[in-house]
Amino acid sequence: MAGVWILAENRNQTLELLSVAAGLAEKLGTQVAAFLGGDPQLAQEYISCGADEVLILPPLAEDQPQEAYIPIIVEEARQGDPDIFLIAATLRGKEMAARIAARLNTGLCSGCTALQLEPTGEKLEMERLVFGGAAVQTVTCLTRPQMATIAPRTFAAAAPVAGRKGQVKELAPPPPGLVKVLERKPKVRQSGDINEAKVLVCVGRGIEKEEDMALARGLAEVIGGELACTRPIAEEFHWLPEETYIGLSGQKVKPDIYIGIGISGQIQHVTGIRDARFISAINRDENAEIFNMSDCGIVGDLYAVLPELTRELKQALKK
Repeated sequence: MAGVWILAENRNQTLELLSVAAGLAEKLGTQVAAFLGGDPQLAQEYISCGADEVLILPPLAEDQPQEAYIPIIVEEARQGDPDIFLIAATLRGKEMAARIAARLNTGLCSGCTALQLEPTGEKLEMERLVFGGAAVQTVTCLTRPQMATIAPRTFAAAAPVAGRKGQVKELAPPPPGLVKVLERKPKVRQSGDINEAKVLVCVGRGIEKEEDMALARGLAEVIGGELACTRPIAEEFHWLPEETYIGLSGQKVKPDIYIGIGISGQIQHVTGIRDARFISAINRDENAEIFNMSDCGIVGDLYAVLPELTRELKQALKK
């Protein structure tokens, strides 16, 4: 079958891709196919959310890496000849997308932020940020399938439609590969998941010492938020884990509330918070770039503002 195909690592990412895939498929007059690895019981949910066919990837052997699925996916794509193939831009997803595109001898738009069909309906226009987020590049793919990787939380999750019908197909097990997994050591998360947080308190270089992080941490605890940071705080100073930094090369977040503390607002950082519903900032420089995209801001020394703000919020939440 031709159509729009999607591949993601988990349920949430799949539902997000189904949302955009269903819209494209409707305009093309074609169908949606979704690869499913893991719990086969999710197949019906994917169908109710827009998939016309669910392709179930078989369980891997203990010594097989996720990349063992690539030959199966490639062979299925060669037979099905999809028009469009969308893959979640996780670390593993981006690597698999590149390998799949190479084997299919087709192009790939990485880090896609928006998709739309040309007026003729023949080509997919894919947008991605370039020059550190300072510009938007529009890309079209001249080969089939037209492939793109899309960061999680770029699109809203698809909503289920009661009574929707679809097909389920179980794929054959992958052949033995040249790579074997000898040992698995899961990375221990040292903090909460900032991608799922509704409220984020984010610190930048305005924080002078590591022990002063307690000021931001105290605010986050009072309002039930997670602590995040800019890249230097995590990679240069190592005051927070790497998975907590936001930006072009870090995490892209979509909280209901974002509070930036001592952050100047460089494009590399604000690229990661564009989708926040409400942005606020605290900075002593009234000309800081962060204020240009903030819904509200406080001009002042964070060492004076934070204790007072935390105290006032604590009292207000008690009422």
